[in-house]
Amino acid sequence: MKICFYALREYDELVFCWQMRDKYGIDFVYSTDYPNEKNIALASGCDGMSCTPCDMSAKTLKAFHDVGVKYILTRSIGYDHIDLQAARELGLKVDTVSYTPTGVADYAILLMLASIRRFAHTLKRAELQDYSLKNKLGRDFTACTVGVMGTGRIGTTVLQHLSGFGCRLLAYDVHENDTARKLAQYVDLDTLLRECDIITLHMNANDDNYHIINAEAIEKMKDGAYIINTARGKLIDSEALIQGIHSGKLGGAALDVVEFENGLYYYNLMGEVMVNPKLAILRSFPNVILSPHTAFYTAEDVCDMVEGNFRSCWEFGTGKRDHGIEG
Repeated sequence: MKICFYALREYDELVFCWQMRDKYGIDFVYSTDYPNEKNIALASGCDGMSCTPCDMSAKTLKAFHDVGVKYILTRSIGYDHIDLQAARELGLKVDTVSYTPTGVADYAILLMLASIRRFAHTLKRAELQDYSLKNKLGRDFTACTVGVMGTGRIGTTVLQHLSGFGCRLLAYDVHENDTARKLAQYVDLDTLLRECDIITLHMNANDDNYHIINAEAIEKMKDGAYIINTARGKLIDSEALIQGIHSGKLGGAALDVVEFENGLYYYNLMGEVMVNPKLAILRSFPNVILSPHTAFYTAEDVCDMVEGNFRSCWEFGTGKRDHGIEG
């Protein structure tokens, strides 16, 4: 068996690929570029292809199918970038990965603390030797009500770690779980929006929750509330967020993910014109923190992501599993 890796980072992922090749007996080739018309042929003779979030539309899937690829493997938890219907029609098996939830969970809490204490803004001013206190007044984290939207593995871990801070904790999910219920009070979405000082998103993106944070949702929030997103950019209507911050309705936001980040994040675009105008506007706000989709980025998580793709290929190829998330 053989996997073709795309957008492979030689400075961190490659060493784990060599380790997993020996562990699973699966060979690999790779490109540091995202899949495109010029490099899809690299996957010829490979059972699987591995990618990070990128364009995996029906056209791209068909191209991989035509060179003999049978398995579409993404090194991410989310899979909204893959056209699952097209994959089913082509007979392609699709799988994602899971990784230790603590990295993203702790990063989300880091962003919460940085937001309510105006940490990024304070540091920027300190770099210019502005040591005054005006416009740096923060809030006591313990006095905040925190709402967690999505109580899967990461959201539940956020609740576990937040429990030590003494915050009041609310949770929302269409599928409740017992562990989260012991840590937080499950409420309906309107109640969470209305009562929380901080709202953190930990949901997979799908048609049902697309722009779940929109103008109507923001209007229901407490004045001065903060939004934290380490999940998927599609969960937030960027224009509504901009208006909410510009009007002063929201206290701020900390975003590790944004809409239309493909083609931006993980590239060095220093000195180039910003092609995402909403991202450019968000960058201009002193009460917005933007990080380039790095909440997952720990050595443990990167290892888990690479191994997850090797494991899926091995399970598919040996008949241990007969289908993936495509159903």
